[in-house]
Amino acid sequence: MDVTPLVSKDRQLIESYGDGSFKISGVVYSSPVVVFPELCIPLSNCDVAESKICFFKAVFQTTYMPSILLFGAGKSPHLLTEIERDFVRQQNCVLDVMNTGAACRTFNVLCAEDRRVAAALIPVA
Repeated sequence: MDVTPLVSKDRQLIESYGDGSFKISGVVYSSPVVVFPELCIPLSNCDVAESKICFFKAVFQTTYMPSILLFGAGKSPHLLTEIERDFVRQQNCVLDVMNTGAACRTFNVLCAEDRRVAAALIPVA
């Protein structure tokens, strides 16, 4: 039984993740990414170990303003600093931190529901 959510052709769909990459709407990305319903931005210049602010700034520097930001933090979710959480809150956006797999699945579901969602994703090996 096919359980792929029905998503409009103009919407991004995260098809797979793992081995340090993502396949999003037929395109393979080998770096962290920010995914919007209609756009995907590779973030090869962000140092994830140093700060997540780089990810979050990339989300809010576009014209698309999500009401929900999913942060796929790798294999297991970890705590963000208060500064990182406050930055997202100041954008009037809800931040949800989870492992990358859960963030990919949740993004697809919320995108299929036409929710204003974005996902900042760290690849997993």
